[in-house]
Amino acid sequence: MDYEQPPSDSKHPPEVETSSEYEEVSDAPTTAPEPKVENPWAETIKTIGLSVLLAFGIRTFVAEARYIPSGSMLPTLQINDRLIIDKVSYLFSDPVRGDVVVFNPTAQLEKEKYKDAFIKRVIGLPGDRVAVKGGKVYVNGKLLSENYLDEPPAKDWSTNDRYASDELYKVPWPTDGIIPKGQYLVLGDNRNNSYDSHYWGFVPKDKIVGKAVVRFWPIDRAGGIDPQPDYR
Repeated sequence: MDYEQPPSDSKHPPEVETSSEYEEVSDAPTTAPEPKVENPWAETIKTIGLSVLLAFGIRTFVAEARYIPSGSMLPTLQINDRLIIDKVSYLFSDPVRGDVVVFNPTAQLEKEKYKDAFIKRVIGLPGDRVAVKGGKVYVNGKLLSENYLDEPPAKDWSTNDRYASDELYKVPWPTDGIIPKGQYLVLGDNRNNSYDSHYWGFVPKDKIVGKAVVRFWPIDRAGGIDPQPDYR
């Protein structure tokens, strides 16, 4: 006897067995790719280029090395001393009395065909009057004690004078004798052998490159620039 197959229940379809319903499928390769080999010359060029770029950026915006070509800052700085110049500090503050600064030629010095930077010590600040009398420096009438000079200045002069005290370079001072806003009077520590402000006038702040902070050569005198002024 034939038997009819039982009708299928549409409400309960037969279960269909599936395999790996929740198994993750990956199409990643089964072996790691071979690492890319850089050309050694290309790597070298990249390294050198990056080093040059960093050095240029640091020199331009942060610090740079300078050497001393003359004796105008004796005895503090010797000829051929190597210094590090801080180029950042004056972006946030003004020079103070006693700072040793590097600056580019002023308008007066440019007229005299100077192109190289100068290094001197800040003595007069904006608003000051400066005078040299009897081998002593006075700022606003008060004696300035200077412990970094080998010998006192031989010439008397004052910003109250109409002109600086040199026969060849007569630079007029302000009529009131006061150093103008944003400008500085700088002198060499070797007062009698320094071509400085009392010959050619003041230094505008925008001409100042930075502050000399460290001597790194010669080795036996490496460190901070001494002696420090005792009037701070």
